Parts: sequence; C-alpha cells; structure tokens
Amino acid sequence: MSTSTRKWLQRYDAPQRINHWTVAITFVLAALSGFALFHPSMYWLAQLFGSGTWARILHPFIGVVMFISFAGLAVRLWRHNRLAAADRQWLRRFRDVAAARHVQLPPVGRYNGGQKLLFWVMVASALLLVVTGFGFWQPYFAPLVPIELMRVAVVLHAFAALVLMLGIMVHIYAAIWVTGTMRAMVRGTVSTAWARRHHPLWYRQLTQGSKE
Repeated sequence: MSTSTRKWLQRYDAPQRINHWTVAITFVLAALSGFALFHPSMYWLAQLFGSGTWARILHPFIGVVMFISFAGLAVRLWRHNRLAAADRQWLRRFRDVAAARHVQLPPVGRYNGGQKLLFWVMVASALLLVVTGFGFWQPYFAPLVPIELMRVAVVLHAFAALVLMLGIMVHIYAAIWVTGTMRAMVRGTVSTAWARRHHPLWYRQLTQGSKE
C-alpha cells in the first residue's frame, strides 16, 4: 500500500514513544518530590517516596534521569523544531488557532509554531534545572559552591521548575484539545485526515517525498 493511500501514518517510532513516557513519568516523580521539599505545606507528598529523607535523596537522581531522557528526545527532534518565517506568521494568528480556523493559518510541517516555541522553552528550562540543581546537590556538589551562588541557584531552580511545569501543562492540554494527538504518543500513528488537517506540509513530505 502506498503512503498516500494509508489510513494511518507513523509519527513516532517505539524508541521515541518509550523516551517520551520515560520523561513524563520521571517529570511527575521529580515534581512531586520537588513540591515536598519546596514548602512545609506540601511535605506530606514526601510519604510517596517513603520519607522526607528519601524524597531528598531521590529527587536529584530522578531529575538527572529526566534530563538525560529529555536530552535524548530533543537531539532526535530539534531539527524539526527550528523556527521559520511561516511559524512566526502562525504564532501571530493565535486567535485563529484558538478558534480552530485552520483555513486562516499558514500550512505547517511536522510541528507548528506553538509546538516549536514550547519545545525550546522546555529545552531552556531543563538545562537551567539541571545546572542549578547541581549547585545545591548535597552532599556531592553543594560543598564546592559558595553560599551566595547556592542561594541564587535555588531561586533559579524553582523558577525553571515553574516554567517547565507550565509548559508541560500546555503540552498536555494541547494533546487533549486536538483530537487524535494522544494516539501518536500511545500507538505512534495518526490518521491521514489528522495529518492533512493539522500538519499539511508534513503530510506532503510523507506522501510526495518533499522536504519540510
């Protein structure tokens, strides 16, 4: 069966999906343990990890696993997330995006302008999280960092975590809002109708061999 006559098109292969869900699971664990350590009112979340001590021990290790997993995914997808002139035009038409007026939007490739922008926000947040996290990771790296710099690292770490969490919330909302998107990360495929409607240039690339 030719690509143009298939009912389903592959969007993500198995390694990419495994990578994605590894990031998702470790993100949830890192967020829960991070909340437990962030404020006394949320310390009860530490019981999910056995105790406050275990939450403190596991949090940075979980964070490192999350970062490595996300980095692996980012390396494979970064070239598809380079912003182009059409993406900036797409972003300027956010009212048409919100109203689902697809005919008013410029055709997009594998990812639209919003997805690409979110991708780079998440890359920057993840980098800032891991760098600042090393700055106060007891007992391994914190003794090497001046106390003033450590305090700055703590604040920046919390800020990066907030930005990343907001980004993930937008990512989840968009995946649910656009019908058919969740299938891509569960089964790896999307319908040809979904591809033509939401990512026509990517669909053309697959069916006609054109470049994005």
